[in-house]
Amino acid sequence: MSYQAFSGRKVEGYAVLGQAAIAISDDMSKISAWDGGAADSLQRKTKLICTMGPSCWDVDTLVKMIDQGLNIARFNFSHGDFETHANTLKNLRTALKQRPGKEVAVLLDTKGPEIRSGFFAAGGKVQLQAGQDLTLTTDYGFKGDASKIACSYPKLPQSVKPGSTILMADGTVSLKVLECYEDGVKTRVMNNAAIGERKNMNLPGVKVDLPCIGEKEANDILNWGLPNGINFIAVSFVQHGDDIRGLRKLMGERGRNVHLISKIENEEGLKNFDDILEASDGIMIARGDLGMEIPPEKVFLAQKMMMARCNLRGKPVITATQMLESMITNPRPTRAEASDVANAVLDGTDGVMLSGESAGGSFPINAISIQRRICEEAEAVIDYETLFLRIREAVMNANPQGLSVVESVCSAAVELAGEVKASLIISLTETGSTARLLAKYRPGVQVLALAAADSTVKHLCAIRGVISLKVPSFQGTDHIIQSAINYGKEVGLVKTGDKVVAVHGMKEETAGATNLVKVLPVE
Repeated sequence: MSYQAFSGRKVEGYAVLGQAAIAISDDMSKISAWDGGAADSLQRKTKLICTMGPSCWDVDTLVKMIDQGLNIARFNFSHGDFETHANTLKNLRTALKQRPGKEVAVLLDTKGPEIRSGFFAAGGKVQLQAGQDLTLTTDYGFKGDASKIACSYPKLPQSVKPGSTILMADGTVSLKVLECYEDGVKTRVMNNAAIGERKNMNLPGVKVDLPCIGEKEANDILNWGLPNGINFIAVSFVQHGDDIRGLRKLMGERGRNVHLISKIENEEGLKNFDDILEASDGIMIARGDLGMEIPPEKVFLAQKMMMARCNLRGKPVITATQMLESMITNPRPTRAEASDVANAVLDGTDGVMLSGESAGGSFPINAISIQRRICEEAEAVIDYETLFLRIREAVMNANPQGLSVVESVCSAAVELAGEVKASLIISLTETGSTARLLAKYRPGVQVLALAAADSTVKHLCAIRGVISLKVPSFQGTDHIIQSAINYGKEVGLVKTGDKVVAVHGMKEETAGATNLVKVLPVE
């Protein structure tokens, strides 16, 4: 569905879950109290994703980030080489040894296709003047000047037409296409700007004919990602579900334990969102490039639409780009940034991501700490009972044929937990599907998911409201559940006299057989 299709008031065919029903506390002391930055607690539901880079890739800083709630470490393959990323991964695993019991998943973010301007004959920058003509040539070996610049996209003349807009250098230069030639296009410069070499270019509203998995991406995945045991791949510039299906085929059996997160970054991705969501394990809303490809005033609506559909399907959604951008250089965020993070939580995001703030910023620990605290504050004002009812209604409307037994059991378990005021939901899950279905209905308490497979434990690091814990096996269900209750007491999730809801199958160690819910006292 294109952004024009949801530029009105609702997403056709879907109940937009949108903002969670919130109950605002009238305790002003709670609002005015300043939290100096306490360590992470297990009560936070929203997941924290941080990009690795020079500012945070040493062991000591990584330990501090784990203490502040790091759930997923993002390795950005737009930068760095195999050796650099391998050293960072080694440091992360060393840091985790200092924090036994903590789980941090690893995400490889692909570079993806890109269109860039070329080099200049004189190097440096050239000055463009509003109203001047500028030719873009597809001869990428051409050394340009202020009148003619090379473009790396060979099919540029066939992709745009007179009247099309071309944006350069993160939108700081706007060009209007006047004519298309066999080997280039003539444009009109719309604003004054000084532009350097090899700047990114965006073609809003244009279907770009470039593969999202090219030679570099395939090499990064097959020769670094899979050998190093990554848990997620964030696939850049996904435009069709077949992009994801093709990557699964490329990875084959070696990639069976890798979940694929599709990054939606242009109008074509929005247009084919349902097919992409069907093929993917989750979605990343990459608002930087998306804001170049669709009108900026539409980005919030695209974000809400994608979150609503992911929530409806029970698939994780990550909100990314410029969340606390000012904290690259400042110790505190702007008020608009703080509101942006909080509203993403209220809208239903599973995770929020830091990019330059953690990778290259001056205050990486401050950034993740403040991001965590904003998430906690936003979660604290959600009316979970009302939210559950809205989600269940939306799910039932979208599934007139009825739900699966497992989903019905999970929905009932969340409702039961609310009715008996349980402090925790315990889930025994082989593949993680039971835990994901419980989280889909947004319980007001945490889901403690017990899994025997390390890959399942790591994949659940992306699911809002789920704490994953590895167990040796599922033999002896009652003993495992009691051990989970004991763990909950140790870490402060429950206390004596509380109730917990346990969800599992009657057949031990059988995937997809969840059919039992029970309420247990904490003794």
